[in-house]
Amino acid sequence: MKKTIIKNATIVNEFQLFEGDVLIEGEFIKKIGKNLSAENATIIDAEGKLLMPGIIDDQVHFREPGLTHKGTIATESRAAIAGGVTTFVEQPNTNPQTVTIEKLEEKMEIGKQTSFANYSFMFGGTNDNLEELKRLDKNACAGVKLFLGSSTGNMLVDNEEVIEKIFSNTELVISAHCEDETTIKNNLEKYKAEFGDAIPIKYHPIIRSEEACYLSSSRAIELAKKTNARLHVFHVSTAKETNLFRNDIPLEEKRITAEVCTHHLWFSDADYDEKGTFIKWNPAVKTAADRDGLWEALLDDRIDVLATDHAPHTLAEKQNIYTNAPSGGPLVQHTLSALLEKVKEGKISLEKLVQKMCHNPAILFNIEKRGYIKEGYFADLVLVDRNSSWTVTKNNILYKCGWSPFEGTSFSAQVTHTFVNGNLAYQNGKISEERNVKRLTFNRD
Repeated sequence: MKKTIIKNATIVNEFQLFEGDVLIEGEFIKKIGKNLSAENATIIDAEGKLLMPGIIDDQVHFREPGLTHKGTIATESRAAIAGGVTTFVEQPNTNPQTVTIEKLEEKMEIGKQTSFANYSFMFGGTNDNLEELKRLDKNACAGVKLFLGSSTGNMLVDNEEVIEKIFSNTELVISAHCEDETTIKNNLEKYKAEFGDAIPIKYHPIIRSEEACYLSSSRAIELAKKTNARLHVFHVSTAKETNLFRNDIPLEEKRITAEVCTHHLWFSDADYDEKGTFIKWNPAVKTAADRDGLWEALLDDRIDVLATDHAPHTLAEKQNIYTNAPSGGPLVQHTLSALLEKVKEGKISLEKLVQKMCHNPAILFNIEKRGYIKEGYFADLVLVDRNSSWTVTKNNILYKCGWSPFEGTSFSAQVTHTFVNGNLAYQNGKISEERNVKRLTFNRD
């Protein structure tokens, strides 16, 4: 059995920061301690480096099947491990959509054959697949995804009776994209009347407005309370919405939870002039005051999880005029480095960052033996050099789409090693072609 000892690392786990060693045996963390030794073990000296659990990204769009000119499970998971993401949950708005158990299992097979990171997929709820949803085993996948506002792939669920039935008929976590479609359509028509299709990008957060977000998320939360559904609101983008969530009980007891994404914590509407459609997301990047409110809610635990909503499109697609430029951008390779800049700035502690990106997704989705540095857990581990400056350029971007909203940005921290189930999958810029990845398993009674 292969053995590796990571020596002298600064370990961050469960709100502790301490110097120590980690012994990996096979796929698992065998021992955590000091001055560890084992016969025939490979030694990695991690002095001065940070060792954290692998990131669990609960929202990515890897575009396979059907949209593979934008990205594939193989290409995007390679980028993910280079960025310290060892586990991903991929969304159902592919082609065909993941709205039957058969299509879900087909995606699981693609993950098994081609992914470089551990994987699970969301089952997509629609206006007419309730019976299929009822047949879904509660341990089969991460959860159910509902688009209550339309986005890439147009899986809009807009029948309120159907939404209530879905909320009433699954024990799984229901992750929802919350934007009110009617509000957005009315706003869009107004600006199209003035500008045609070439609407200036600065109007994007006014078209996909605070009102559209709040109306939809507050309705979904009201319905979740009525039906006792387990609701997770994806990519919260406004300060106003953060007041819909509570922080007076532990995550394990919450029935309604929230996620924020890197781009809503990094960019604001002041960046549209420079970045244009490259920072066009749904929900939209909004004001600096919204960004501040999101940080506040993340830090005080109204927001539970920090993810990417990684959603690549080709450069040519993104360079279209407003109405034709798709929303979304690639983030998995750069998120950790970006957020470690915020640690350096004193915006968030390392311990809190690890809680939001590693521990909490594992708790929220009942993921088995991942998200922590614990003896007996899978060895999904990330080593980071916090004093290794680098700049994002076309030459070092691993996404299939070949661009990043962070191009030209310099970061001071860089992932040097990523272990996936004990396998050294990434080391100093090189990805190992030897894969050892697993379909996620869940602890759901």
